[in-house]
Amino acid sequence: MRDSNADLFDPRTIMDSDCATGSLGPGPVSDSDFAFAFNDSNFSDRVLRIEIIPDLPETKSNGDGCTSIADWARNRKRRREDIKKDSAVDILVHCEEQILTCSMPDTEDGEGYVNQDEEAVAMIEESPSGDEAAPGNDGLWSMDCSAVLRVKTIHISSPILAAKSPFFYKLFSNGMRESEQRQVTLRIHASEEAALMDLLNFMYSNTLSATTSPALLDVLMAADKFEVASCMRYCSRLLRSMPMSCESALLYLDLPSSVLMADAVQPLTDAAKQFLAGRYKDITKFQDEVLNLPLAGVEAVLSSDDLQVPSEDAVYDFVLKWARTHYPKLEDRREVLGLRLGRLIRFPYMTCRKLRKVLTCNDFDPELTSKVVLEALFFKAEPPYRQRSLAADEASTRYHRFVERAYKYRPVKVVEFELPRQQCVVYLDLKREECSLLFPTGRVYSQAFHLGGQGFFLSAHCNMDQQSSFHCFGLFLGMQEKGSVTFAVDYEFAARSKPTEEYVSKYKGNYTFTGGKAVGYRNLFSIPWTAFMADDSLYFIDGVVHLRAELTIRQ
Repeated sequence: MRDSNADLFDPRTIMDSDCATGSLGPGPVSDSDFAFAFNDSNFSDRVLRIEIIPDLPETKSNGDGCTSIADWARNRKRRREDIKKDSAVDILVHCEEQILTCSMPDTEDGEGYVNQDEEAVAMIEESPSGDEAAPGNDGLWSMDCSAVLRVKTIHISSPILAAKSPFFYKLFSNGMRESEQRQVTLRIHASEEAALMDLLNFMYSNTLSATTSPALLDVLMAADKFEVASCMRYCSRLLRSMPMSCESALLYLDLPSSVLMADAVQPLTDAAKQFLAGRYKDITKFQDEVLNLPLAGVEAVLSSDDLQVPSEDAVYDFVLKWARTHYPKLEDRREVLGLRLGRLIRFPYMTCRKLRKVLTCNDFDPELTSKVVLEALFFKAEPPYRQRSLAADEASTRYHRFVERAYKYRPVKVVEFELPRQQCVVYLDLKREECSLLFPTGRVYSQAFHLGGQGFFLSAHCNMDQQSSFHCFGLFLGMQEKGSVTFAVDYEFAARSKPTEEYVSKYKGNYTFTGGKAVGYRNLFSIPWTAFMADDSLYFIDGVVHLRAELTIRQ
């Protein structure tokens, strides 16, 4: 049972005691269902007087043309623009009588509750006299002294509203004389009427009449304005149950900051991010579409661990291209890269060759580039177990700097030598899951690495042995095509093997490469595929096969 000493209507103790409220499917009726008392004078202690004034130019309610997500978004954009144009009138004009404003209560973290995207709502008490004041002398303050189109009067129960909303709780318990008056006046725009009525009904019944996305978004905005978190959560669940589109997902991510920050709406924004990440999983296939996405959409796509890209170098190149397209001014571009998009680039998985270019890139702040490149190099120098530990530590954080994506080209570690001969040692690790996907004729490529100014790559194959009698694991070395350059190279393939877990040489050879050519061994381990993939395989150590290739330019 609840603590008998707790304040029954303190929103900190009973706020959103709606764990049983308004389920989306059949189920028991909430024990806090007071639908019978809505607008019933027998169960009410106050009267809510709602004055409805004309909308801002071109603003529509959901019943006047907003039949789709696109309509709702366009309407909201116009409304934002009109608010900016008319801010002097909307905010500063007020009547001469005494002003009573009800500020928003603080949130749990101590920050003031501010809704910057929607116009303020004027909540005032009527004059203490029993007679209604004459027009123009009613003590009202609002952002607009326009003529009132109509007035609605609703019988309300202050305990019910206060229990659901900190906004109403503070209004009814501020200790001032006005909080003891029976009649409360609220002034709203015509486009907000349907959403407010639905919200008030929800606070009694835990159900909504709104069934379309635009109507639910209107209610969500109203619930945010009046701090009815239970209704925000209910709207969020209903919207998540509806088919998602790129348009709706982007709209959910572009809601006012106060809405986006609400815990009740977090599942909706998470679903929108997951939709976009899944839709544009193969970013190279939809590059033009992703380039046209707004910042929130690009962040959702680039945050994904499952993003299918050739390498993290490609992510870096894409981010620069997007930033230069949307932020032509260097100062603005540096800000968005430093505070937002730069955090989504996983520099530790970029090649050293690209990291050198990062250091000289003018689009980033020099201090930032030095920091991320140094961090990337330290990560590359860590042993595998330490890298896995760093990645695991970030699993529950927002930014996954050390988590490896589903790269089309597998990352490699490279150690280069210039003397006494040009040489490089390349390390490639493949997980058991990756190897299993190669059967029966698949192949996986490494990221490019360089020797003597020429690009090379490794490729692991599942192929038939030379007699085509069984499948086996093969490893090949290729040179990227670049003109008619030829390279004479000595190479050696090795792999870690149990029980010593040391690298054991498996194949040596030499080859004169020309552009686009590859050389290797079809059956690197001289065993069938089934033996290579077996649970007792000598070559999988903690689920990973460790490969090494040494390349030396022949004199």
